Amino acid sequence: MVDHQPETQWITLWQRIAAQGDPHPPYHDLAQRLAEPHRAYHTMRHILHCLDEMACVRHLAAHPDAVEMALWYHDAIYDTHATDNEEQSATLAAHRLRDASVPETFVQMVGRLIMATQHHAVEEDPDTRLLIDIDLAIFGQPAHLFDAYEQHIRQEYAWVPHEAFLDGRTRILRAFLDRTTIYATDYFRQRYEAPARINIARSLRVLEQQAYLSTPQINAFEGTLDENAPE
Repeated sequence: MVDHQPETQWITLWQRIAAQGDPHPPYHDLAQRLAEPHRAYHTMRHILHCLDEMACVRHLAAHPDAVEMALWYHDAIYDTHATDNEEQSATLAAHRLRDASVPETFVQMVGRLIMATQHHAVEEDPDTRLLIDIDLAIFGQPAHLFDAYEQHIRQEYAWVPHEAFLDGRTRILRAFLDRTTIYATDYFRQRYEAPARINIARSLRVLEQQAYLSTPQINAFEGTLDENAPE
């Protein structure tokens, strides 16, 4: 049975922002992109999880429709060999929204939100903080879901040699654990901060154990691993 829920959510948002034209072609284009065979985590399942999280905090957003649209498009372009996925995703979103005669202020807002997911840095803008926390909500999920996420990230970087991946992934996770707080908003800190730290610490232990058995090598893939931090 085909699950039409994502399409229904998309059409509802399309109508809410008064976008012109048929909402089905841009949805189907996006759905096809999210179903690309090289994806394991950054799929429609991830988008739907983000939308579920967004539904819980929609009242906290200053521009909830822009946040929701940014969530739809933030992984529209996903190539682990590239370092400009967010820029290309923002460009695609802008093209689709302009074609639908959406106000330019909304288009620019969506683009800025998408670009903020590139480094997941702590931002001052409340909507950006909310969006990034939503994108990082996977860190605080039950252990089996977080572990599946880690496996999916490895699948997406299957082309990276084992030792290089261990080094890059360790640095990425360590950077999150070294933050004063992983999450920027009170809601997500209260809900996910503690389990996120437990999950990340456990994953780091596994990576360190694997690295102990591996021969160190120069990480030739440092740039792509850092630019494409987990989302």
